[in-house]
Amino acid sequence: MTALVQIAPLQTFICAVYVALGVPEEHAGLLSDTLVQADLWGHQSHGVLRTSWYVERLRTGAMKAFTTPHYVIDRGAVAVIDGEDGIGQVLAFRAMDDAISRAKTYGMASITVRNSNHFGTVMYYTRMAAQAGCIAFMTCNGGPAMAPWGGYRDKLVGTNPWSISAPGGSHPPLLLDIANTGVARGKIYLAKNRHQSIPEGWALDADGKPTTDPAAAIAGIILPMAGHKGYAIGVMMDVLAGVLSGSRFLDEVNGPYHSARKSGVGHFITVYDVEAFVPLTEFNSRIDAYIHKLKAAPLAQGFEEIFYPGELEARNDVYNRTAGLALPPDTLTDLSRLADELNLRHLLPF
Repeated sequence: MTALVQIAPLQTFICAVYVALGVPEEHAGLLSDTLVQADLWGHQSHGVLRTSWYVERLRTGAMKAFTTPHYVIDRGAVAVIDGEDGIGQVLAFRAMDDAISRAKTYGMASITVRNSNHFGTVMYYTRMAAQAGCIAFMTCNGGPAMAPWGGYRDKLVGTNPWSISAPGGSHPPLLLDIANTGVARGKIYLAKNRHQSIPEGWALDADGKPTTDPAAAIAGIILPMAGHKGYAIGVMMDVLAGVLSGSRFLDEVNGPYHSARKSGVGHFITVYDVEAFVPLTEFNSRIDAYIHKLKAAPLAQGFEEIFYPGELEARNDVYNRTAGLALPPDTLTDLSRLADELNLRHLLPF
């Protein structure tokens, strides 16, 4: 069973959880918005089910409730930020906002962040650039999830997701957000939360055998998308987000599931101001034509419509804001536990 939860009270509750743990209200509000937005888009693997993960990291001090990140390098169109183990969402938002501002000045800008944490969906931040008339690329590294291609046991390479965004003209922005594994690890945790099996081909267990058990998959390895291609892309994303940023890389990085270990996550952002290449009005006209041509293509058997990247999420957002969110029972139980622990039962939205 699931329960429909309304958006505003859910955001208020999640925000209050983090404020109770010493997170400044503005930052707690951002953290809450990123989690709820993931659910609104239909990506529950990165939604409020992760609330308690961040709570535990704050309690152990592995992630700090408040930091004063500083610029290691500040060279006009290029910057490097040390996040000092702060909240990943706060650091990523700050870095993207700065990158957009610099791109408006220089035409394009690149910023890396070191010593950060898990930050939810990458498209939350690249969407900021699209809404500002820019095109953005962003990636981050994460805790080890898959073996190098040709190996099967040692987890070294993270899912290392990446996102590209662009203004959508008269449509919602184009948003791509993918992991380099066949599936994001969060979807396996979501299946575990829902007491569901996972499809064959997603993961191997600790003995290197195919599994449909999410718990065994978590203990084992997740398989790359498109075989060696997903592995190779994952490695190069780690080069950008980990090696280049001066942060941790490969199995030195700790995911949000390790509550007592500092993550050392790195981010890499590049933003392009559309106006530096072509007038935005012209770009919007051309992207409208582009989207129209995509959607007008002949349909394959069994399909009712063609979608451009980000369109389904935009529709889900509109629907879920009206209907409310159907959260899994284990997520509701987890949020109820936090409400009791933090004396927030009066704010629980269900």
